[in-house]
Amino acid sequence: MDIVTILNQVYVMPEPSRLILQGLITEISLPKGTLILKSDRVEGAVYFIKRGIARAYTNQDNKETTFWFGQEGDLVISMKSYVENGVSYENIELLEDADLYVLDCKSLQELYLQDVHIANWGRKLAEFELIKTEARLISSQSRTATEQYQDLLKKTPTLLQRVQLGYIASYLGITQVSLSRVRTEMRKAVLFLSFVKLRCQQISDICWEKMNEVAVAGSLEVLIPLSQEIA
Repeated sequence: MDIVTILNQVYVMPEPSRLILQGLITEISLPKGTLILKSDRVEGAVYFIKRGIARAYTNQDNKETTFWFGQEGDLVISMKSYVENGVSYENIELLEDADLYVLDCKSLQELYLQDVHIANWGRKLAEFELIKTEARLISSQSRTATEQYQDLLKKTPTLLQRVQLGYIASYLGITQVSLSRVRTEMRKAVLFLSFVKLRCQQISDICWEKMNEVAVAGSLEVLIPLSQEIA
């Protein structure tokens, strides 16, 4: 995804302001497995994914817990570092070879003081991230793993084809065995619904055929006496 599209999906700035912001952005390529953000350090840059997949996770007691996936067009950021210049909570790892747009936080903060349009862009950026974080939190607390998995299928179908099932299971808060069970039950449900749909269509076709037969027969019953009267 090109940088103009990414910037505009946050907030459309006048072209002069956008060009100033673009002037601070560089592009880098990094291999799969790279940790672009690390916990317990202050992050000095934000990233946008041009190409690739990333995940955010915490590591406690040698157990990794994945809580976010990002793909083309998404922002990669430590909000703790961005807002408070504090150490990051999370690690963010590339799951594929990736191309990223990089923006220095200090330079960005200086632009906020110089250009109101860029400042508004930054405000919208933070608002969108807050909304997405709130949605993830509410979903994890109020929906079952199956419902969350269905939501992933609906919103990011290609993401599930590019991410290990173990990471997805961690994101859903279940074991990989439980995720396999969820996927199996969903496949069964899809097959059952397909069967019901096919049978309904077959029954509908039979009904229409019978109705046509009755209609034709009824027409003949009227036409035969009428022809006899004419004769």
